[in-house]
Amino acid sequence: MDPQVLSYGIFFVITLVMSLLINNLLLKFSQTLGIRNKRDMVIRWSAESKPSLGGLTFYIIFLFSLSVYTVVFDESMQIRSIQFAGFLLAVTLGFLMGLYDDAYNTNVPIKLISQIGCGLILIATGTHIQLFDILLLDYLLTLLWVIGIMNSINMLDNMDAVTSLVSLGIAVNLMVSMILTDGITTPYSLVITGLIASLAGFLVFNWHPSRMFMGDTGSQFLGVLLAALSVRYLWNPPLIHEQASFFRPVILVLIVFAVPVIDTATVVIRRIARGRSPFVGGKDHTTHHLSYLGLSDTQVARFILAVSFSNCLLGVSILLYFNSWWWLPSLLYLAYFMTLFLSLFYLTGSTGNEHKG
Repeated sequence: MDPQVLSYGIFFVITLVMSLLINNLLLKFSQTLGIRNKRDMVIRWSAESKPSLGGLTFYIIFLFSLSVYTVVFDESMQIRSIQFAGFLLAVTLGFLMGLYDDAYNTNVPIKLISQIGCGLILIATGTHIQLFDILLLDYLLTLLWVIGIMNSINMLDNMDAVTSLVSLGIAVNLMVSMILTDGITTPYSLVITGLIASLAGFLVFNWHPSRMFMGDTGSQFLGVLLAALSVRYLWNPPLIHEQASFFRPVILVLIVFAVPVIDTATVVIRRIARGRSPFVGGKDHTTHHLSYLGLSDTQVARFILAVSFSNCLLGVSILLYFNSWWWLPSLLYLAYFMTLFLSLFYLTGSTGNEHKG
């Protein structure tokens, strides 16, 4: 076996064990830490207050991954580049903003300013989408993408295990793209390996009935991390044939991020149509409506798992088998995405108006 592959396998096992141990340790000290005041107006699906500590484990393992990388792959200079420094700074800002929000229930403007800051840091340090011939449009799309995904992942964190499962599927696609693009000797590949392990370990505590939430600490961290890595490995993959190459990254990110994109778009459209602010929480997400149909929380999680697994396979198929691109795969993959979108959108309008949240 390749020594590098073996070392990654060992690292995965170590970080998985770390995730289990750290979450278990935090759970034991969670009587007051990480649980919001019950008087706070926070809308959650679960009526029971539980510690929001999963994000702390994510960030600890993130830092551990970087520390291990400097020891195992110290010959690489990527970790000392301005681009990686911006990635580290943006992810840290997202984590700290989420941590502050879990502690003090941050208002929307402060959260938005922090998310804009994450996007601007990435852009200023060389991480931006390269889709248009006009650089300003690329910058604007990057900023909207980072803000959108940070909010989408945050909004999706409304039922046990849902965000963890979706993030796992996205992370697997990112890992495949990393291997195809850069191999396994980059700091990003070790970071994503640690992320997959920490999410798997967190699921033990987050599966219904959950004992722990990831909180905004976790969802904001995941949002900026996945958004930044998707810019590098999904939006800007290796050069392919010029024919219709504009559509390949767009289709790819729509498939890989289908669940958070569809959920956010559906909620925003439905709330605006009802004259409600899309920025105020409620129990009107696609996952909630699955429950209104009669599915248990566990069945909802299994449904999301099945959809995420399908999206993951489709994303991998694009990465592995479509180095060139033309109109037929565009139509087929877009048809799948639109079928999923319209089905879930119809679902949110077919379960009645008594569950607006």
